[in-house]
Amino acid sequence: MKLVVVSAGLSVPSSTRLLADRLAAVAAPAATAPEPQPAAIEVIELRDLALEIAHAFTNGFPARALSAAFDAAAAADGLIAVTPVFSASYSGLFKSFFDALSATDENALAGKPVLIAATGGTARHSLVLDHALRPLFAYLKAVVVPTGV
Repeated sequence: MKLVVVSAGLSVPSSTRLLADRLAAVAAPAATAPEPQPAAIEVIELRDLALEIAHAFTNGFPARALSAAFDAAAAADGLIAVTPVFSASYSGLFKSFFDALSATDENALAGKPVLIAATGGTARHSLVLDHALRPLFAYLKAVVVPTGV
């Protein structure tokens, strides 16, 4: 079982990354409950790929690190996607990553279970889960788990 965590936090340390790590720590044992082997977890820090994501849009080709991130996301058995909330939606970096991924392979996330999560400053920010993240992953043909964090 391989879980890939996509974290769109911008700061160091990042509350978004902290949430991503906590979700992965809980999801990994649950995903492999009947199996004795623990899930392999790979974290993709979008902050580190920001320039490569921008270049992928301007030249049409993902660079080596971004291509590896795309391959990891496409090969994962499940995805945990975490973004900070900006202007009542996901971050531009988060959206750009998934746009570039789908431009490379429009079926990369087809049928893949995705746990969505977001960090925000108020309880109203939780609306992002159902009004922005769920529709994004539905468009990408992923299977969004009913619970969002």
